[in-house]
Order: sequence, then structure tokens, then C-alpha cells
Amino acid sequence: MKYFIQFLIAILLTALSYFIASVLHSYGLSIWKALIIGTTVVLVGAITEKMKSPMWLIIFMPFPIGMLLLFVFLNVPPLDWLFTYLTTLVIYTIIHIIMSFFFKFHSLIPAWKLS
Repeated sequence: MKYFIQFLIAILLTALSYFIASVLHSYGLSIWKALIIGTTVVLVGAITEKMKSPMWLIIFMPFPIGMLLLFVFLNVPPLDWLFTYLTTLVIYTIIHIIMSFFFKFHSLIPAWKLS
């Protein structure tokens, strides 16, 4: 049950980073699209982890999936998409730092435990 709750929290926090980044860039990605991206990205990471892949692959695998889905859902020029994605990564990293350091929640970036 603990894994499932952490899985859901990771989905919500990942989706939140995509949603906030799109709002900051005035594209307003809808919440359901952000949830689809968050679910897919976390699911790919979880499947890669369950296959006992090396940590670098667990961290790398979700990136192209998130990038592609964001590009498809935003439907904006590539440069605008790139800035939105980079903003997403910054927000995601800030969320990870807060969750890892204060709440000992390491599911967002498993190899980077701050507590």
C-alpha cells in the first residue's frame, strides 16, 4: 500500500510541475493533459525500476516520454516547447528538493536523496 501511495504522490507532483510550467508560459496545459503526462512519466520510471535496470536508465527513461507528450499536447513552436520543458525541469527539481529534504520522499529522483 505504501508503494501505491508514493506512486500516486509522484504522479501528482510530476503533473503539477508540467501544469505550473505551462501556466507560467501562458499556454495553460489542461489539468487532464498534465495528469496524462505525469502518469505516463512515472509509470515508465516505475516499469524501468521493476525491470531492475540501472539507476541511470531509471532516471533517463521518463525524459523522452515527457518531452514528446508535452510537445504533442502544447502544440506550440519548438522553441516555446523547449522553454516550457526546461521550466518544467526546474520546477520538478525544486519540488524534489523540498519533498526529499523535508519529507524524506525520494520517488521523484531516486538517485538523488537529500535527507
